[in-house]
Amino acid sequence: MSNDYDYVITADLVFDGRTVLEHHAVAVKGDRIAAVAPTDHVVNCGRTIHIAGTLLPGFIDLHAHLLLDRVPSDKVLRHGITTVRDTGGPLMRASGGDGRLRVLTAGPILTAPGGYPIPVFGQDVALEVTDVATARAAVRRLVDGGAALVKIGLEPGGSAGAPWTAHETTTPPPWPLLSPDVVRVIVAEAHANGLRVAAHLSGPAGAELALDAGVDEWAHVPCDPLPDALIARAAAAGVQVLGTLDTQSRTTGVFQNAVRLVAAGVRLLYGTDLAHPDVPWGIDAFELQLMLHTAHGALTPADVLSAATARAGEHLGLAPLGQLVEGAPADLIAVDGNALERFKLLEYPDLVISGGVVVVEPTGARKAAA
Repeated sequence: MSNDYDYVITADLVFDGRTVLEHHAVAVKGDRIAAVAPTDHVVNCGRTIHIAGTLLPGFIDLHAHLLLDRVPSDKVLRHGITTVRDTGGPLMRASGGDGRLRVLTAGPILTAPGGYPIPVFGQDVALEVTDVATARAAVRRLVDGGAALVKIGLEPGGSAGAPWTAHETTTPPPWPLLSPDVVRVIVAEAHANGLRVAAHLSGPAGAELALDAGVDEWAHVPCDPLPDALIARAAAAGVQVLGTLDTQSRTTGVFQNAVRLVAAGVRLLYGTDLAHPDVPWGIDAFELQLMLHTAHGALTPADVLSAATARAGEHLGLAPLGQLVEGAPADLIAVDGNALERFKLLEYPDLVISGGVVVVEPTGARKAAA
């Protein structure tokens, strides 16, 4: 297989988003992957980058708050995240993926008057919804502004150890929740415009509201213990659940909830609540480790990595983003070693490429050659 590629990357191991390939090469042309094949099948007369380790798709973090907390996007990108979905903050149209961090936004969180996140983060991150009419108008405002998701707050507060409890609040919990009718209208209006709805919730009250209204996604594994009936309902409904296990690891019920959700058939997606001060500004290896342990051996490292790559791209409706396949966006990272044996390597990638643009250059004779 010979072609005039911009460059070819060879690696001991190539994780394509689902499976591990040994001694393969990925050829890049422009902002796309042009070929993936065994190393000896790909010939290029130009630049070749040799990775003595693992080549993977760039990671996708489905739960971040970069814009609200003014986290530098270039730092996040250099630490292996090539796409983030910002799930509460300023509303912006999709950007990046061209040597810059790809950013998708949900915009402000829809909430009841005075509801979460207002007592914690103020009015700037929220959009208050009072009734069915304002609910429809709020969703249309988000759609018109380019939102990739509609997020709602179903958080009464009071969860011991939850990261938002570390902030000073303007009003003590319990905080008001959206009414069932308003949540149903938000879901219907979002679906009519091709958007999913995610709910910030921490316990049974929010989970029940979300399930009754057909909310698509839980932004966290709830941190207060859930009854078995709600776990079963979530699994039967096909609710998508983001982990954020690291940032919520100090709560009373998050890990056991995660274990029970996974046992019921829910496959967690990778999201870290990126921007919290105790979560890395990049790939979070501890999040991956916790995800692996929720299944008590039933998941492989490849299954967990897929939650941050191929499955995440599919969840966004942007496949083959998150995969190393012909025609996919050329978002790649590489580490010097076996990333499936040591997740920690992923926090310090030796190579980062966004949309075909090399952002982090590999160093050393073993890794790069012109």
